[in-house]
Amino acid sequence: MNKKILIMLTLIVFMISFITVSMSNKTKATDINQKICWGIKRNDNHEQPDLGKENTELIKKYNGIAMGNKESKNIYLTFDLGYEAGYTEKILDVLKENDVKACFFITAHYFNTHSELVKRMIEEGHDVGNHTVNHKSLPEIQEEEVKKEVMNLHTAIYEAFGYEMKYIRPPKGEYSEKTLQICNELNYQTIMWSFAYDDWEENKQGREEYGKEKILNNLHNGEVMLLHGTSKDNMNILDECIKKTKEQGYEFKKLEEFE
Repeated sequence: MNKKILIMLTLIVFMISFITVSMSNKTKATDINQKICWGIKRNDNHEQPDLGKENTELIKKYNGIAMGNKESKNIYLTFDLGYEAGYTEKILDVLKENDVKACFFITAHYFNTHSELVKRMIEEGHDVGNHTVNHKSLPEIQEEEVKKEVMNLHTAIYEAFGYEMKYIRPPKGEYSEKTLQICNELNYQTIMWSFAYDDWEENKQGREEYGKEKILNNLHNGEVMLLHGTSKDNMNILDECIKKTKEQGYEFKKLEEFE
């Protein structure tokens, strides 16, 4: 082969390789910031739902929690609380009566307006999780603002109660690999879920049978159950749901007991 042609072919191969690597790096840099909306595909007969390949891989990569061991009949109960609707005190009463511990993910607004309830959660052995200061979509804000959204609430809770939060739930279930990485570096464990239903809307209350059916029909091993403490229905059905869940052989565990 002509020496000039050989040189030209070598240069072409080099350029193609360089362009491919550059494009790959560019894609990677873009992907790490891409907003992902958490979603699950439910299964029947109390089988574990499909969390999706990307969700599962990323949560595992950053030591997060979404669903536990499929062989253990454990359930991890969590509540999201952006504001107080008047139901949390009764929810806490029910949990105490049934000897069940939960994790409550709160915002700064919740803490600022109902610190006495946060204090009670801590005193009664529940976990208090970080749902950020302003409930913003973390992938839509800059890194420094993400850190402030997390750590400003963290500091406020610590200064008030000497309590060190360690779990975080991304507002709206929206995250990116970058926000998982940031939270991990802040010593937070991201907690997603393997069950939730449309319980947060005020104009959808008064459907207690619907709520019970959704909760009890979708029980599964290793379930991370997300309920909203702003739901009147959840307040009214919680006691029955806990009792019937236990009757089916499930055991409520704290996140620190996750397996």
